[in-house]
Amino acid sequence: MEIEQLKSQINGFLKANQAQHFTAQNMADGLRMHSATEYKQVTNAMNALVRDGDAIDEDGRYVYNVNAGLVIGDYRANDKGFGFVKYDADLPDFFINPENTLQAMQGDKVYVSTIKPSPSPDRGPEGKVEEITTHAYERIVGTFSLGSEATGMIGELRISDKKAMNFKVLVNANGLTPNDGQVVVAEVTRFPDKIHPRELVAHVTETLGYKDEPGMDILQIVYAKKVPSEFPQDVLDDAAKIPVDVPENEWAGREDITEQTLVTIDGADTKDIDDAVVAWKLDNGNYHLGVHIADVSHYVTEGSTIDAEAYARGTSVYLTDRVIPMLPRNISNGIASLNPNVVRLAMSAEMEINPQGRIVNHRLHTSVIKSHARMTYDAVNKILAGDVFVQEEYAQLTPMFKVMGELHEILYKMRKERGAIEFDAPEAQIIVDDEGKAIDIKLRERGTAERMIESFMLAANETVAEHFDKLEVPFLYRIHETPDEERAKSFFEFSKALGHPVYGDPSKVTPSMLQKLMAEVAGDPAEQMISTMMLRAMKQAKYSSEPVGHFGLGAQYYTHFTSPIRRYPDLTVHRLIKWYEKHGYGVDSQAKYADKLLKIGEDTSTKERRAVDTERDVDALKKAEYMLDKVGLEFNGVVNSALKFGLFISLENTVEGLVHISNLTDDHYEYDESHAALIGRSKHHIFQIGQKVRVKVLRVNKEERTVDFILIDTESAPTTEIRVASKSNGKFGVGRNRDERRKNERRGKSEGPKLKRGPLDAKQGQKRDSKRNF
Repeated sequence: MEIEQLKSQINGFLKANQAQHFTAQNMADGLRMHSATEYKQVTNAMNALVRDGDAIDEDGRYVYNVNAGLVIGDYRANDKGFGFVKYDADLPDFFINPENTLQAMQGDKVYVSTIKPSPSPDRGPEGKVEEITTHAYERIVGTFSLGSEATGMIGELRISDKKAMNFKVLVNANGLTPNDGQVVVAEVTRFPDKIHPRELVAHVTETLGYKDEPGMDILQIVYAKKVPSEFPQDVLDDAAKIPVDVPENEWAGREDITEQTLVTIDGADTKDIDDAVVAWKLDNGNYHLGVHIADVSHYVTEGSTIDAEAYARGTSVYLTDRVIPMLPRNISNGIASLNPNVVRLAMSAEMEINPQGRIVNHRLHTSVIKSHARMTYDAVNKILAGDVFVQEEYAQLTPMFKVMGELHEILYKMRKERGAIEFDAPEAQIIVDDEGKAIDIKLRERGTAERMIESFMLAANETVAEHFDKLEVPFLYRIHETPDEERAKSFFEFSKALGHPVYGDPSKVTPSMLQKLMAEVAGDPAEQMISTMMLRAMKQAKYSSEPVGHFGLGAQYYTHFTSPIRRYPDLTVHRLIKWYEKHGYGVDSQAKYADKLLKIGEDTSTKERRAVDTERDVDALKKAEYMLDKVGLEFNGVVNSALKFGLFISLENTVEGLVHISNLTDDHYEYDESHAALIGRSKHHIFQIGQKVRVKVLRVNKEERTVDFILIDTESAPTTEIRVASKSNGKFGVGRNRDERRKNERRGKSEGPKLKRGPLDAKQGQKRDSKRNF
């Protein structure tokens, strides 16, 4: 049966039985679809109804959505009173007039009805907020000020979250009474309404400390982002019951490969070591690659207190001077960490890879392993570079590292041939002193060892994903969808305007098209511009039960298998592997996880974004702190974004700041969208992405995490023949109401696009000694 026909049939049944809940098994039985393939079709159709908003998944039991017809999305506020609702990654946002916002705040989850449809493909519909389902600021963090003019209030809070700084927060006497200047957590009891449109009322539930105490700046962000940072006592108690060593009775049913020369390769400061590797050359000319991952699922059992807490966290969060782990440390740094010369339980992916980089055989199994050495990237890089002193130190392992280097080159070449795109944007390492203050910023270097481990992790992830996709059973994948046609078309037009056309159909864009473009522009002045705009045209990677592949990697199959210590999806994948191995692949076995994977994918994707946002905000805070004493100094930089209200400049140390258009005083600058450039009306100077500039630090605000620059010597900027027509409505003009524009544009809807850090799902997402996924 066609998926749309099946969806229609199921939706009609759910609508006719609105008071009842049904599992996928109920529905399959009712439709008399009993085979494994038919059962999967039913689960796919029901999950599609959930994505479309026609049904609701309540722990694997589906019910008709009575709000069908309304659109749910995230509200984005503007200081002028209007707002936008983002409801689809590929479609323009709803526009909400001030009288139709229902006083929603930034980040609120809202239901929206349509007042006017989209007038054109690049403009969203006009809507009305009908209901606020979840308030983003139910719990707020801020600095308490004693005393208030409002009746019955003991004080006020200054919110640390810059997106809500313009709201007044009154504190009533129903909670704790903190001291003046203390940072507190408060629960909101009254949200903005028509009578109090810019005011909230809250009571204090927790005091964190005083504003100027070391580490309090980061802690405020952690609490504001609702990242769980302390383990409940029952979780710690249960974790303490886990043995510190592997007893012999736990070896049963596992392959003993403790004699294999497995090694771990990580950053020098890594304590949660979750992968070990081994490689050798086979007699037939192929290579054996073993990727052995900590068997976290053996210790974190489904439904346990530790599991529930891990699900709530979703991922470990890596901040400048601390890690907020997904699992208690006696697990993440202890029994599950593949420390050297100790027995550990593992999930193993063993692969045979031919000289073309194709995986011709593989096995997935549980094992008992022992790491023979705890290697660092630095040491392995020196070995691969021919450092004889380090090679002598690791004489027994050096031949294997050389084989690993060969295999990495083969795998890298294979990925390149199939069209994988690699973005290697610089990543900062912020150095802090004993008080947590930022004192230096260094760039992380990615050598051959880092890329080699990346290649091996990618190979294992692809192998696991392909194995289960071909079995046609419910599974959890890491997906990166093809860019939508409108975004691709805009990027193609941009690249063509720079003299570098993309050859191909934007409605059928492939990784190879974009890879060929990047090869063409390598070393060209337009390389940075094109690379940046290509990234912005991409979708975000996420977790899904649908195996749509990974566009950026050029991979037909992909999952996350290699980091269960720090990512819940990987833990889920391990459980799935064990479940199918023990129970087979029939309908009854599939039913165990079929109804759960959609929600697991959605929830873990959301928590991943929370972690990314938290890490990004902390980095911005610490970078601003580092720049506090740099006001008046000059730096070299590169234009990262050109927007109608100014230029975002990235310094060589990755600090980003704004040259507001009001500080471009040598001319009237207008924005040219097709070239993503600001162009002077009279002198015709042009500023666009990738352009080198010299800037002076004008001001720094650590609380708002912002840095302002002014350009030095604008007269030396290149000129252009491009002419931009002035708009009478001021959309592109810059001559009027500059102070108002600065306030609204800087603190309103847009703060400038942020580069997503690559590479494309390497080892492994959140780790601070490797790059960020996109």
